[in-house]
Amino acid sequence: MKQALARRQTLSFAGFKMDDDSTARLVHHAYSLKELDISRSRWGCQITDNGLCQISLAKCVSSLTSISLWGITGITDKGVVKLITRANSLQHLNVGGTFITDESLSAIADSCPRLKSIVLWSCRQVTETGLFVLVSKCRKLESINVWGTRVPLDCFIGLLTIRPALQIKPQGLPLN
Repeated sequence: MKQALARRQTLSFAGFKMDDDSTARLVHHAYSLKELDISRSRWGCQITDNGLCQISLAKCVSSLTSISLWGITGITDKGVVKLITRANSLQHLNVGGTFITDESLSAIADSCPRLKSIVLWSCRQVTETGLFVLVSKCRKLESINVWGTRVPLDCFIGLLTIRPALQIKPQGLPLN
């Protein structure tokens, strides 16, 4: 099993009821991992900040290009910042439905220069200040999903001033 895990490039725990220790243990054995999905499903991944801190120590974290933490309500900036500061190859990040704040956005902006897309769906503690930092520093950012955030509409116009080609989702926001 360890050899099979070592060769895996994608690993998804979506649909499984996983805890911090078992998830971290499996990720630590997946040396070639590029995509990690720990999304919450109906049965619920029970990952906490402690689990993200354990996962952040895995050798594969610096090579991850995609991470999904969608809907995991047991995590905060503490765990996300710890994980993200080591994931400097990251191109796609989904933290939608979590309780992250601008602190996480700042860590993402500082640690993920290759970031192309981010999902912040329903991240209600994110502010326009955090979004401006993210868009200013992540020069390769192409797409951002901000549906359900509490950010004023004129903020999105400001983001497009910084990066005119940025796709702001959901499509059809009245930005003109």
